[in-house]
Amino acid sequence: MQIEVLKSKIHRVTVTDANLNYIGSITLDEDLMDAANMIVYEKVQVLNINNGARFETYIIKGERGSGTVCLNGAAARLVQPGDVVLIVSFATMDFEEAKTFQPTVIFPDTATNKLV
Repeated sequence: MQIEVLKSKIHRVTVTDANLNYIGSITLDEDLMDAANMIVYEKVQVLNINNGARFETYIIKGERGSGTVCLNGAAARLVQPGDVVLIVSFATMDFEEAKTFQPTVIFPDTATNKLV
């Protein structure tokens, strides 16, 4: 049996920009991506703590060390700069493997979106 489990989580980062005039996705600081074990084009869910919005998109790489968390395209209508969000991804794996799997969870500083 295959199940979906949490693979990676960026817990509480602050949206730095929202760009409606872009094809789509979320731009993330490459340092955040590396620390959370996330890659370019990976599907993620974004959970907005400020307004309760939950939506899916995919990652594009932002400038390393910039603290960038920018929602692009239609998703830009679901956030405002300054909103605090969680970013999560899931993996499908065998039930037995999932019992011992440990997700990567990071807790950046919400003021700077930098790792502490």
